[in-house]
Amino acid sequence: MKKIFFVVLLLMGMITTYAQLNEIDYVEYDLDNGLHVILHQDNATPIVVVSVMYHVGSKNEKPDRTGFAHFFEHLLFEGSENIDRGQFDKYITNAGGANNAYTSQDKTYYYELLPSNQLELGLWLESERMLHAKVDITGVETQREVVKEERRQRYENQPYGSLILETLSRSYKEHPYQWAPIGSMDHLNAATEDDYKQFYKDFYTPNNAVLSIAGDIDIEETKAMIDKYFSTIPVKTPEIYRPEIVEPPLTGAVVDTIYDNIQLPAVIYAYRIPALGTDDFYAVSMLNTLLSGGQSSRLNRAIVDEQQLAVATGSFPFDLEDPGIALAYGIANMGVDPMQLQSAMDAVIKQTQEELISEEEFNKLRNQQEASFVTANARIAGIAESLANYYTFYGDTNLINTELDKYLAVTREDIQRVAQKYFNEDNRVILHYLAKPVNP
Repeated sequence: MKKIFFVVLLLMGMITTYAQLNEIDYVEYDLDNGLHVILHQDNATPIVVVSVMYHVGSKNEKPDRTGFAHFFEHLLFEGSENIDRGQFDKYITNAGGANNAYTSQDKTYYYELLPSNQLELGLWLESERMLHAKVDITGVETQREVVKEERRQRYENQPYGSLILETLSRSYKEHPYQWAPIGSMDHLNAATEDDYKQFYKDFYTPNNAVLSIAGDIDIEETKAMIDKYFSTIPVKTPEIYRPEIVEPPLTGAVVDTIYDNIQLPAVIYAYRIPALGTDDFYAVSMLNTLLSGGQSSRLNRAIVDEQQLAVATGSFPFDLEDPGIALAYGIANMGVDPMQLQSAMDAVIKQTQEELISEEEFNKLRNQQEASFVTANARIAGIAESLANYYTFYGDTNLINTELDKYLAVTREDIQRVAQKYFNEDNRVILHYLAKPVNP
């Protein structure tokens, strides 16, 4: 009964909302070993989130060892010198908590949601992951099969599942963003035990991590526990590898056709866009919301509702540390030629380039952006993650309170300008997804 009670409290905390634009207080400091610590105290609900963000993603991998960052996300739940294999999750569930992790091109993020009286458990588990993780052939073989199954389910056996893989490989030729975090199974199979141990040594080090804790904590008591579990962890690699590759600009559209196990054809665009945190990125983000943010967005209204050329459309930016892409797509209605769908998508995009959006539509766009920003920080888990993100990628933790101002500073003219600059025909990849021919 006690465990059920804590799970209920945990779920309540996940949906606890904050007053709109309520300032989020935090304390941040560095340990001598380089670990950056961010603490946010909120005693409204007896839960706590313990999270660690490592500044390592697929872009930090070697070209012949892709998939390592994502693989380690799985591998580091195997256990440690002091946690028996397969017991990591059990510690958390037995305490009435939950945990998860994810990997992107730029980061790997782990977190636990726990009753607040289990804070020390979360700190111990994450310190074990950072210092004593089991990186051995037994765990590698176990997780290799897990990753293979994930690749089959998400990328190989799902309609349009290869979309991201095919798009990235054509959007970049030199930068490591050309491969997705799932990586290559051939590379993982070819890697030796020493390769895996070296990756752990290179990137799972306190000077490459942010420990972000939010929830029902006492700041001074939490600092003492952090010192106990993390201050003695040594720096494994003083210098962290960061790729400095600058992808040359596209000088014309890259056009290709992909045959897949699908019934409805699709048109995919990938436009090169600036890195997150730049002024133009905020304008591009709002442009994408204009195109696909909700049922009344321009792509959906024109192509799905009015012309009925597609069953679904969308447009979203990849918020990447280095210059990324914005992906726009349309899945055609039955019997619609992909070129007809492409022409309709081009017409919608061209309108944003040639005409200022109306004041009414612009105000709606600003309201959408404000709602999205508030929602992202409406849960304790979201606050912990946002604090880590803002420090890691912007060097400014207080953006959790001020970044909305950057979106609201975008003008109608800015949206038109970035549509012209980045969403032009010479700065994109065009993929037509078609059904595989049926063999007679």
